[in-house]
Amino acid sequence: MNFTFLKRFLILSAFSMLLVWTSSCKKDILNDDPSLKLTFSNDSVIFDTVFTSLGSATHRLMVYNPSTSKIIINSIALADGSSSDFSINVDGEPGVSVKDIELTGGDSLFIFLRVTIDPNNENNPFVVEDDLQFFTNGNNQKVKLVAWGQNAHYILADTYNTGFPPYKVVADSLQTVYWTDEKPYVIYGYAVVDSYGKLIIDPGTRVYFHDKSGLLAYSDAVLKVEGTLDNPVYFRGDRLEAEYSDLPGQWDRIWLMESQPGEDHEIRNAIIENGFIGIQAESFLHVTTNKLILENVTIRNMNGMGIFSRIYNILGGNTVVANCGGYCMAFTGGGNYNFIQTTLANYWQYGIRKTPALFLNNFLLDSVENPIPISMHFDMGNSIVYGYNDDEFETEMVEGADSSYFFDHALLKTTRNVGNATLFKSVIINEDPLFFNTEANDYRLDTLSPAIDKGSETISSQIPNDILGNPRGILPDLGAYEFEPGQGEK
Repeated sequence: MNFTFLKRFLILSAFSMLLVWTSSCKKDILNDDPSLKLTFSNDSVIFDTVFTSLGSATHRLMVYNPSTSKIIINSIALADGSSSDFSINVDGEPGVSVKDIELTGGDSLFIFLRVTIDPNNENNPFVVEDDLQFFTNGNNQKVKLVAWGQNAHYILADTYNTGFPPYKVVADSLQTVYWTDEKPYVIYGYAVVDSYGKLIIDPGTRVYFHDKSGLLAYSDAVLKVEGTLDNPVYFRGDRLEAEYSDLPGQWDRIWLMESQPGEDHEIRNAIIENGFIGIQAESFLHVTTNKLILENVTIRNMNGMGIFSRIYNILGGNTVVANCGGYCMAFTGGGNYNFIQTTLANYWQYGIRKTPALFLNNFLLDSVENPIPISMHFDMGNSIVYGYNDDEFETEMVEGADSSYFFDHALLKTTRNVGNATLFKSVIINEDPLFFNTEANDYRLDTLSPAIDKGSETISSQIPNDILGNPRGILPDLGAYEFEPGQGEK
């Protein structure tokens, strides 16, 4: 026998066994380093089943120990505890929490998650959420749990592109899609109408947005909101609790880019409330040649802006924009705007507001912050612009582009001299319009309002009924609402 070979073999075998033993011991050494964190198969678990009866579903979450040594997970627990709609099962142990789970180096742990919801319970929120919390070496890590709480059409973002929020295409190119009032629509992320697609929203439809969610009509897409006086379309956040009924900032915005040739965006008989920006309308890939038409639209309780535009054309009648943390209307980068029988009322109560209710400018900035003048024309008739600020109308105009504004029969809160007949005609300044109840978002005119009978019949003839369907007659009022005797009893 070759004793030299045998000696070498025994040495190598002993060395290999030592490595295995050392590695095994290292895995058994407890690592209490606070910088050590767990990793997970998902940063959120979404139960995207649309329940049709008493609903339950189970998902699996993998938890990994990325270190080479043992750790102890001090606790795994649902943030809402026993009141949670979710439950967990860790190594066969069901409940809402478990403690002192050992996980050796490089090892993983299965957690089974279950949710049980009655989707026919209208007291449920549309989106049910909780956090699964992991406490390890002083670290608190969370995995978001999300499930649907009521029967609805759920639109869940499935596309992630740099520069855009997460989204799902709901109307593809050359496709016309109808949203009906059969069940509400709940949007988690952004719902997108793609180029040359069309989304038509029927009367009575309710659209609810989750946090940071919105609706986008991309370049050359079309949005038609076809509410009626009796069955308006609602856009609002998905929190149904009473304390959220007037709370701003619950969702993002309705974002409209230029519509396809020959088509206008149209929003009729709609209520848009409690978001960040009510409507953002902008020319994106090319300057729009079409319009956004607003008729009988109320936008309120936005912590940013009610309507924000860049190089756009907007035609509005019976439009109410109220209570915004920034501007009620900000029309920038030029464009063409014509509003009649409009009420802008900014009584923002969630902080100090330094911006006016109405702002106009006729330029955009280039890459080095130099203004690029763009033509701007703005007309407003039979309207009210009022709020807490001393000046609720401001402009920022530069030379180099044909630009103008004109108020014809209006009540304005302003420090401007309204004696210039080329800019102002029959304008009342700084008189309280005496809205019926601003705290209740009721912008009808009270009995002694100075806006009663101060409008032009020539203007009101273009939209002879007010936002509630009341006839205006030969002595129309300013704003979107016509005063009706006894209206406080309705």
